[in-house]
Amino acid sequence: MQSLTQIGAGKVRDIYQVDPYTLLIVASDRISAFDVVLDQPIPDKGRVLTGISLHWFDLLDCPNHLISSDPSDIPGLDKTEQREVAGRMMLVRRAEVIPMECVVRGYLYGSSWKEYSSGGGPTTEHLPAGLQLAEKLTEPIFTPATKAETGHDENLTENDARKLVGDTLYEELRSLSISLYTNGNAYAAERGAILADTKFEFGLVGDDVILIDEVLTPDSSRYWPADQWQLGSTIPSYDKQPVRDWLETQDWDKTPPAPPLPKSIVDDTRRRYVDIFERLTESSFSNYLGQ
Repeated sequence: MQSLTQIGAGKVRDIYQVDPYTLLIVASDRISAFDVVLDQPIPDKGRVLTGISLHWFDLLDCPNHLISSDPSDIPGLDKTEQREVAGRMMLVRRAEVIPMECVVRGYLYGSSWKEYSSGGGPTTEHLPAGLQLAEKLTEPIFTPATKAETGHDENLTENDARKLVGDTLYEELRSLSISLYTNGNAYAAERGAILADTKFEFGLVGDDVILIDEVLTPDSSRYWPADQWQLGSTIPSYDKQPVRDWLETQDWDKTPPAPPLPKSIVDDTRRRYVDIFERLTESSFSNYLGQ
């Protein structure tokens, strides 16, 4: 995009400066696995992520960074650029990013299960013994991590997280994150899905804490079909699981470049993203594309 200055690029999102107080975030169709961005995109993935984030920003009772999702509200963009970003852009308030990923887990799964089953660690330090894979926790747990510019985020103990952001801000982020997760999970449950875990990002505008980046999307969250949850079992998820599973079968050392994905894997992954969009928003993704 030539009309604005790009100031950042993540694995999925590109960030442009509109003015000193306003940013444009554009979600691409890029997909990563094992911290490697693949050469092949997943069609419409960026629009799914943006559409779901817009849905949650509107639904959740929490101050956030969203100003507009209308391309015509972006100063200086020509008509071609407006069409390119339609459905995948957010015009947002610029905030001072709090350098901590706010992860909430309602079920014991993924990296936390691996940690727990091998003796414990930062994300499971407060959990009792004897839990099983995919077990629903008595209460959601807050398991923050560092925000890594590259590579993996590093899980933090509660003590280290408090040192990083201070006790007052830690308590505010913990309370807010668990409340957002609880409300999100209750909403998803009414639509036949389980929100197993998620991560939030927050920023400061002055002294005010606001929700930023994406929220409760299949890239930042683990959603399961409620009717396929089974204690002690691996659960299929509405995300890029087909990509990870296929790559694990390949003779690949998890460094770039990744093997090219078969069309069937690309199609299956797109279908899962679209499925969770339609389940959560209770609307047609085709209608969203035609906005």
